[in-house]
Amino acid sequence: PEPGRCAHFVLRKRRFCRMIPAPGRRFCGEHGHEEEQNDRKRIPCPLDPKHTVYEDQLQKHLKKCNSREKPKPVYFVQDINAGLKDVAEIPEKQVPLSSLSVEELQTLIIKLKKASNGLELQLKEQILSHQALQEALSDPKNGESAFKHLKQQASILGNMEKLHLLGPGRCFVEFGAGRGKLSHWVDIALENAESVQFLLVERATTRFKVDGKHKRRDSIFERLQVDIQHLCLNKVPILEKKKLPVVGIGKHLCGAATDLALRCLVESYTTCCDGEDEEPAPKRCRAAQTEVTPHKSAGNESTTEDHKPVAGIVIALCCHHKCDWTHYVGREFFKSVGLGPVEFHYFQRMSSWATCGMRETTSKASTSEDSVDQTNDTEEHEQTLSRTECASDTLQGILSVEERKELGCLCKRLIDHGRIEYLQQRGYKAALQYYTESAVSLENVLLTAVPNPSLIPEPTI
Repeated sequence: PEPGRCAHFVLRKRRFCRMIPAPGRRFCGEHGHEEEQNDRKRIPCPLDPKHTVYEDQLQKHLKKCNSREKPKPVYFVQDINAGLKDVAEIPEKQVPLSSLSVEELQTLIIKLKKASNGLELQLKEQILSHQALQEALSDPKNGESAFKHLKQQASILGNMEKLHLLGPGRCFVEFGAGRGKLSHWVDIALENAESVQFLLVERATTRFKVDGKHKRRDSIFERLQVDIQHLCLNKVPILEKKKLPVVGIGKHLCGAATDLALRCLVESYTTCCDGEDEEPAPKRCRAAQTEVTPHKSAGNESTTEDHKPVAGIVIALCCHHKCDWTHYVGREFFKSVGLGPVEFHYFQRMSSWATCGMRETTSKASTSEDSVDQTNDTEEHEQTLSRTECASDTLQGILSVEERKELGCLCKRLIDHGRIEYLQQRGYKAALQYYTESAVSLENVLLTAVPNPSLIPEPTI
């Protein structure tokens, strides 16, 4: 071991531990069990067995252990965005896709094509950019991976600007924020705007956050460490004080997280904006509450009835194979075309076929020097689904790579169309578009939605 370092040899890393032990000891606190001292015994922590603690200090440790259950924040409401979980609708045992017979697979493909018939499957390209990122895009210091992220972020901002969502007097809620890069660029784009707030929603602790770069007085950044499934936006103190219109944003929001975010914005937040009553209102009434009012600074008309809760939604979609029927917002659409949870299960697994034919290119793209950005990297997601969905698949001899890719894209569009109909039924003008080239990201579809009075259904009693 190095002088002054722990004497424990870490087999997995093939080197000695680099922690510094206490004066007079050979081992650090983590590996102190290897050094007998007064018969003190170290045991795994019951809260997190990845670390150990002296047995005689267990009670003291449990009070300060980082893995202890922390008090729930005021905006935590259990399963508020989870959707209705009807146990009868969920099949008890889900057969793997690779276990299907040729006849069963063909039946699924027929159902998929029949349900997709008549849908708008050819998405328009809307690859835009924004001047806020021009300097970074032209900086040669950025590696290939960073450049791909910047192009995506620039297009997302360009689409937001086209929808008139980049402006003062707004609260931008970034779902699955990670390091907070998307909010960072939105903040730069709104350099001279007043009354701008940012809420960065991320359930996991994140390293290398960019929040500290924002020193402008006019913009406020706050992190909400909570699962989107349990987030009640109207209970967030900063939103209670200033009832600014909310713009929901996200870059590569995986699978079910997109559905949870949509429900968080369109249902739980919109419904609860008129008071502290947590009981959800009927769906038709929720839709009526999204009625658009002219965007004014609301002089003395600050009542919640006149308040427009959600000004827009812009989310880059990702990882349809991680969708979940219990959280999916398009269940009514699936049922309307004769499909149910069983078909949804297979279609969400088949959706990975859209990208699994690109394994070689994604593995090369992942070797970029900019490794920090890989925490939110779509290429990383694609590699994962390629190994889990394609390597074990025994159906490769039945369908060609091109056929699999086409069917995978069809599954993605079908799932996304359910989300579009969900938003339309609740008074939003929703659309899907390609926001970047497939060479930049295979997950290159952007979902956008803004309130539209013409799409609001009449409330029923």
